[in-house]
Amino acid sequence: MRRVEKTELNAASIQELQNIAGEMREEILRTVSANGGHLSSNLGTVELTIALHRVFSFPKDKIIFDVGHQCYTHKLLSERASVFHTLRKSGGISGFPKRSESEYDAFDTGHAGTAISAALGIAKARDLKGENFEVIALVGDGSFHNGLIYEALNNLRGLNTRILILLNDNGLSISPTHGGMHDALEGFKAGEGDLRLFEQYGVKYLGGCDGNDFTSLLPALEEAKECLKTQSVLLHVVTKKGKGYAFAEESPTQTHGVAAGGTQEKKEYGAALGEELMRLAKGDGRIAVVTAAMTDALGLRPFFEAFPERSFDAGICEEHASIFAAGLAAGGYKPYYAIYSTFLQRAFDEIVHDICAQNLPVTLCIDRAGAVGEDGQTHQGVFDLSYLSLIPNLTIGIPADISQFRAMLELSAKYDAPFAIRYPRLGTEGRKRAVEIGKFEILHSTMSDITILAAGERCVRIAEEGVKQARACGADATLINACFVKPLDEELLSTLKSKYILTMEDGALIGGLGDAVRRFYKESGKTVLSLGYPDAFVPHGDISSQLKGAGLTAEHAAELVVKYARG
Repeated sequence: MRRVEKTELNAASIQELQNIAGEMREEILRTVSANGGHLSSNLGTVELTIALHRVFSFPKDKIIFDVGHQCYTHKLLSERASVFHTLRKSGGISGFPKRSESEYDAFDTGHAGTAISAALGIAKARDLKGENFEVIALVGDGSFHNGLIYEALNNLRGLNTRILILLNDNGLSISPTHGGMHDALEGFKAGEGDLRLFEQYGVKYLGGCDGNDFTSLLPALEEAKECLKTQSVLLHVVTKKGKGYAFAEESPTQTHGVAAGGTQEKKEYGAALGEELMRLAKGDGRIAVVTAAMTDALGLRPFFEAFPERSFDAGICEEHASIFAAGLAAGGYKPYYAIYSTFLQRAFDEIVHDICAQNLPVTLCIDRAGAVGEDGQTHQGVFDLSYLSLIPNLTIGIPADISQFRAMLELSAKYDAPFAIRYPRLGTEGRKRAVEIGKFEILHSTMSDITILAAGERCVRIAEEGVKQARACGADATLINACFVKPLDEELLSTLKSKYILTMEDGALIGGLGDAVRRFYKESGKTVLSLGYPDAFVPHGDISSQLKGAGLTAEHAAELVVKYARG
């Protein structure tokens, strides 16, 4: 992809800008098809980003992308066109804004609702230092459901500063948006909105702009820039998610995130979640599902269609959704709160105080747990074991395959306490087996001096292959599926004769399975070795390289078995 200079944008006619937009779309589609990434959100903001680069002067002016998964055109226009083909690859550029990557990226983002708060902080720092530049928060309508947005807006008037809030309204987050704010924005688009909604925060509202039409965009941005001289502005821009690619326009949810090569393997745990909850709900009227704008991505669409009265999409409001689920449980229902691991982090306080302190039977279905690959550090699901394990009253299960996941879901339906089940995106069905709270599963038993405790499907598969390789070298190990991290199977652990215990977990080492096992054996004389992610953020790249960086490979497991096994 050629580099498009600021001078070219400034001098370009409308037709020439449209041609540049076409080039950008082709490059984004080509790269995402090869590398994976966020497709429809980026296709929808091509004209908007080009227009911003024409009207404003980056990197002097600062732009903060809320979530950040719509920043590809910005990267192409900011000195990264020549390396755009490395997007999301190990050692390449990130799929999200990264301050360490370019001076054009003013703030690292990856979760919704943060842009206005960050913009206010940057703008206030500008004011205090007597500097002169504009600060823009580009926020999608999906993010406008998040409570952080309103905390920031509430603070804006008192800060006495100026920012441009660019509201990119395409009617979607990952799933279609709905609710009170959605209805209000629909009213504004129809010319029926009450301006007091934003004016009460000290923001001038400008609206009705077609975000995919340069003839509408450019004068609207110029007007907003002029108004910024005296006050903060909210410019409401309407875009088409997936613009320019027919399939993405028709299926924006399916093309929000695209796998590398456009292919998937194995089965999604989310599909099994939907199937199992459908089955359980037919016989139990208490079962309900809660999600935070992730209905389709988490496999819940069939449940929503079959049981609409027991299906709740709270929008991108993870904290509210957690308390709402707790309220359902307090009211006698059996809620399943499905969410990605990376987003569950935002609701830590609510899990502690509103779910677990009240010992309410909410089941947390934690998808995308462990390394997630190319989305990078903001989306890695490696911290959930660490922060969940310290919470009283919470049981934590880690299935070794989809069949065991189904068994845990069935068990949870009868379990009258908080329950968390974590799992990766893809897995294998496996064999049927019974599941009991706090009980491990012995997969291979031997008199070896080393025992492997593997947690989760990835680690169990790696450990199985590692033991196989070690046996080919004349060594062996006992292999245990540590399918519950809390409570630990202390009865089984107390009977192990091995001198060396190797723990393997697709999560951070600090506070995870290894730490729990080490505490259990602290006065036993046993040596506990642990494989997992060290005290550092996991960068973007393919999952296999991330696992390798943590030592989670069959070869490494085999080396340790050979080293510590007797004989």
